[in-house]
Amino acid sequence: MKVEGEHLFSGTQQQVWDLFRDTEVMAAALPGTKKMELIGENTYEAVMNVRVGPVVGEFSGQLVISNEDHPTSYTMTVDGRGKPGFLKGVGDVILTNQGENQTLMGYTGEVQIGGKLVAVGQRLIDTVAKSIISQAFEILDNALAERESAEAEGREAAYRKSSESDYAATVAKDLIKNVLKRTGSSEDS
Repeated sequence: MKVEGEHLFSGTQQQVWDLFRDTEVMAAALPGTKKMELIGENTYEAVMNVRVGPVVGEFSGQLVISNEDHPTSYTMTVDGRGKPGFLKGVGDVILTNQGENQTLMGYTGEVQIGGKLVAVGQRLIDTVAKSIISQAFEILDNALAERESAEAEGREAAYRKSSESDYAATVAKDLIKNVLKRTGSSEDS
């Protein structure tokens, strides 16, 4: 499965770079994350509960950052396994200064899945992946704003964690939108 897209953050390249290295923020942004910690240079370990349609389970794995060109680009390699199957992926992230305290993040990657996850179908997996990414960007946008506020007010930042119920609602909304889009396009034919 190919994953690609872009997102405009309200922050400098350095602020966005730092955000993606903060395990507390990243764990808050990804629904179902039980643990995320740095275990070696540019190597993170994570444990997540994942739900894709009827397939539910815990995944554990590693995320490795390589090919760093600070603060403009890096490569992420993910390898996760659990009872529902496995996920392996490699992707590139590019951060581009857009001026006016804005940074455009572009990402491209390839992800392989196996096990019970394959049984739910490519469309559902695509929708779930897009929903997770969309929700994560919303949380990360809020985290950047919270960091700025906290710094201006001289206090420690407090981050809102992504809940599994928020994630489920986002997936349901995206699934309905996709069904309506397909239904509308078949009626137009």
